[in-house]
Amino acid sequence: MNGMDEVTIEFPVHFTRGVAGRKEVNVGLEPVAAAVETGRVPRVARLVALAIRLEELVRLGEVESHADLARLGQVTRARISQIMDLLCLAPDIQEELLFLPRVERERDAVSEHELRTVCAVSDWREQRRAWQRLLHSRIR
Repeated sequence: MNGMDEVTIEFPVHFTRGVAGRKEVNVGLEPVAAAVETGRVPRVARLVALAIRLEELVRLGEVESHADLARLGQVTRARISQIMDLLCLAPDIQEELLFLPRVERERDAVSEHELRTVCAVSDWREQRRAWQRLLHSRIR
C-alpha cells in the first residue's frame, strides 16, 4: 500500500434522536434504560395522591369547591368527601400509604374501606394506633 500501513480504530457509538428528530451519533456505550417496576400502585396510594392534588387545586383557586371537583370528575359530592377524608390522616400515615409497595397479583395490603375506620378517628395518636392495629390484622 504505497509504504503505508493500514490502521483500524474501533470505539463504541450509539445513535439518539436530537433536535427535530435528527439522528445524532454519540460516542460511548448506549446508556442502559432504567428498570421498569412491575406491579401496580396500590389503590389507596393513588387515592391519597389524588386527594392531595385536589386539595391543591382548591387552595390555588383553580377549582372553587369540592362540589366543583365532583362535577368535573363526574362523581358524587359524597365520593369527593370520601377521597378528601384521606387528608385527615396523620401526615406519617399518608406518607406510608403513598409509599406502599407495588402490588403484583395479590390483593392490596389495605383497602379504602378498611382505611375509613382510621380516618374516622380525629386524634392522630389514636389514628396511629388504629393504623397499626389494621396493619397487624392484615399480616396475620
